[in-house]
Amino acid sequence: MVVQPDNSTALDSWQQVLAPYNLGYRIKLLSQLLTRKFTDKLEPFGLTPFHWLVLCCLWQEDGLPTSSIGEKLQQVGGTLTGVLDRMEERGLVRRERDVHDRRIWRIWLTDAGKDLEKILPPLAAELREDAMRGISPDDREFFSQLLNKAIANLS
Repeated sequence: MVVQPDNSTALDSWQQVLAPYNLGYRIKLLSQLLTRKFTDKLEPFGLTPFHWLVLCCLWQEDGLPTSSIGEKLQQVGGTLTGVLDRMEERGLVRRERDVHDRRIWRIWLTDAGKDLEKILPPLAAELREDAMRGISPDDREFFSQLLNKAIANLS
């Protein structure tokens, strides 16, 4: 008769790395839930969360080169180019060649893109508050710091 090893102890020791309990799965789930809810908030404006990210970059510094936006968002050029094409078609941004280096395209907000700065950040803040309900300001800050450390560790 063959005796089977007791796997419950082995499984217990691995519980934190097995889905749905592992950190990666839970962060992915949180990301998907936030993205879904934010997509719903942006839909009336014909925008996606990626449009939001580009707008945020430009609200902080208008006239960025396309490559700088890609670096900030850690995106490849082809993906960003398509997003910028759609944003330009919707009248949110315009592209202009850099006056000193014609190889560089700078992205500028139009008035419509600038106007969204008054509308969209409160929607994002509302979603953040929904997600962080019941979490103290200190714990929110600590959570943010932990995420930043984990991202830095893997970057």
